[in-house]
Amino acid sequence: MTAWIRMIEDQDADPELLEILKLARTPHGTVDNVMRVHSLRPNTMKGHVILYRAALHDDANTLPMWLQEVIGSYVSLLNDCDYSYANHWANAKHLMGDDANADAAEAALKERKPEDAFEGKTLALLRYAQKLTLTPGEMARDDVTALTEAGVDDGEILEANQIIGYFNYVNRCLNGLGVTTEGDIVGYYSSSDSA
Repeated sequence: MTAWIRMIEDQDADPELLEILKLARTPHGTVDNVMRVHSLRPNTMKGHVILYRAALHDDANTLPMWLQEVIGSYVSLLNDCDYSYANHWANAKHLMGDDANADAAEAALKERKPEDAFEGKTLALLRYAQKLTLTPGEMARDDVTALTEAGVDDGEILEANQIIGYFNYVNRCLNGLGVTTEGDIVGYYSSSDSA
């Protein structure tokens, strides 16, 4: 079982759902369970695909892709979301391009001690992600001021905020519906034809 609710497979989909499944296809040609779990309500699948691509894969984003993936991975760790963590840490590790540094970074994140592996702008963004994820009601102007003082510009702050918000949304969707990676290709870069 890949989720606690029924998911509609391609061969059973009506024309409306088939059209949205096309939009949700990965570069591998599959529809991951994170999207397929919406199949009973195609409009939420469509909204999810658009939100995901805007938050993480928009050409206007200036935060490096590896950092976007690290932020999403950290939020997913904080939320105990195995699905998102498995996918996005695989991406982060690939994009970091250095297994030893990636392993040290992962250990630091798992201990909730990002300062053991990161510094400067990156550390400031990870601290912001942690507070916004775990204690959103305690956020204050000083949290954004700390980012600015670390050299993060307003556009990058917005990008990070949207990535954090997206992962908090998707982590709750996945955990709340018992979605697993069973049958998925884990990580965007898992295939030798992706780069």
